Amino acid sequence: MYGGAFDPPHLAHVALARAAVRECGLTRLHIVPTGAAGHKARPLSAARHRLAMSWLAFGALPRCVVDKRELRRRGVSYTIDTLRELQALHPCAQLYLLVGADQAALLHTWREAQAICQMAHIVIAARAGVQEALPELLQTARVQHLALPATAHSSTQVRQQAAQGQPLDALVPPAVARYIARHRLYQPK
Repeated sequence: MYGGAFDPPHLAHVALARAAVRECGLTRLHIVPTGAAGHKARPLSAARHRLAMSWLAFGALPRCVVDKRELRRRGVSYTIDTLRELQALHPCAQLYLLVGADQAALLHTWREAQAICQMAHIVIAARAGVQEALPELLQTARVQHLALPATAHSSTQVRQQAAQGQPLDALVPPAVARYIARHRLYQPK
């Protein structure tokens, strides 16, 4: 499972998904745009836009499935609930949870963090500018680090550049850049 706001999905997100499928030998990777995020200070873009951009970014990647289950959920979406749903659907599957180093450092603050670590392998991708200090919770968990160079790409950077009318070609897949332009996303109100 690879969850996130994907507001918007950028090239580092795509690279992480590709690397995880390859390095972890995943038969299927569920890309899960979050529904209502309890940890985001800013409101997210409309779910329909984040879902459409996720399809454009990840839809053609081998073994990747864009999964809208959290977008259908009422209330705040929690990773543990999604992992439990996936485990119930695929009881023989070994679950993997993909996170950036920034989120790995905060994993101990997530709802039922201990249960998450017991249920899934935690796969961590380096993130530029983030010191990777694993919380105590992850010291005994099944942790794997992706052999992926850290990038400075961020959805915040994409939104800022879009708001300033700057090109997005070096940050997002071309289809996502076209979608952002066509729907005038991230433009000042």
